[in-house]
Amino acid sequence: MSIKERLSGNEAIATAMKQINPDVVAAFPITPSTEIPQYFSTFVSNGSVTTEFVAVESEHSAMSASIGAQAAGGRAMTATSANGLSLMWEMVYIASSLRLPMVMTVANRAVSGPLNIHNDHSDSMGCRDSGWIQLYSETNQEAYDNMLMAHRIGEHKDVQLPVMICMDGFITSHAIENIMLEEDSFVKEFVGEYHPENYLLNAENPIAVGPLDLQAYLFEHKRQQAEAMANAKQVILDVSKEFEAATGRKYELFEKYMLDDAEVAIVVINSTAGTAKAVVNELREKGIKAGLLKIRVYRPFPAEEIAKALANVKAVAILDKTDGLNAAGGPVFTDVTSALYANNISVKAINYIYGIGGRDVRTDDIEKVYNELIKIKDTGVVENVYNYLGVRD
Repeated sequence: MSIKERLSGNEAIATAMKQINPDVVAAFPITPSTEIPQYFSTFVSNGSVTTEFVAVESEHSAMSASIGAQAAGGRAMTATSANGLSLMWEMVYIASSLRLPMVMTVANRAVSGPLNIHNDHSDSMGCRDSGWIQLYSETNQEAYDNMLMAHRIGEHKDVQLPVMICMDGFITSHAIENIMLEEDSFVKEFVGEYHPENYLLNAENPIAVGPLDLQAYLFEHKRQQAEAMANAKQVILDVSKEFEAATGRKYELFEKYMLDDAEVAIVVINSTAGTAKAVVNELREKGIKAGLLKIRVYRPFPAEEIAKALANVKAVAILDKTDGLNAAGGPVFTDVTSALYANNISVKAINYIYGIGGRDVRTDDIEKVYNELIKIKDTGVVENVYNYLGVRD
């Protein structure tokens, strides 16, 4: 039976970690993810978990220790944000290339410089192609639920990849919301124990981890990673269906909000989806067929499914909470428009960069986007593809 609680996103993640009781948690504090290992360390000290907590000297060391623990045969977890994720950079790629299904929470925050501790998606989007599965979370509930499903996804025999749980720093990580927690017994049964087939401390089958991999084999190993990422799509759906059957909470690759008959739509990730849904509701009351597509699973990218979901809209705006700095658009925009093109679907598409460095995005900002989409729908003319929302020009 689910338990009603009120928790911040960081508390919800730490609670899920407690219920899972991983073998090792290695972490270094960085705002706004600091509370996750802080809360979890209290569970270690009061005996709620049997986890080995490793307080390391940097985020690079946190990922290195997690890699060592996972490679040795343990279940490892960590958390970070922004510059901390940047400092992990080398080891993030190594974790995925070694096919180590650890789980890391990223409380999304702007990457320096200049220094900013508030929310945008420049950290996780910067490593979107590092070989990690990426699950994004609109609410504290979704962050908690994603955490419960993450190990099942990453540890699946057809996947064997690390998983990143992303949520908006401060907006989700620190805001307190009503949440439904699951019983400890359910979580332990649902997640299960970790029994890897190959690991360093297996005396019956000794292996080497991280050897030199030159021209003869690296290409094939990278192809295997790519196939594992493709396999993850169906595994995510299967695990989500099992989770829905047990809890009643439904998750798919993305959420369609009033999209089926929509003429204009927005594509967005994380907490801004909640703001956009409020605007969709208002527009629907006025008779305007507005809709929303909220991406939950960004890696693997559900290109074919997103293209199909947007096939009947007349105009779509893809919102990026980080700038591509490429003179062409943000990362979500380029992925979505590539998906439309590759699936032979023609939709008028525009990009908005928004919320950089924690800039507030209000309902009237989102309404401006829909008004522009309505204009494009009526005229068929796109004046500017690459736009900024809420910036002082």
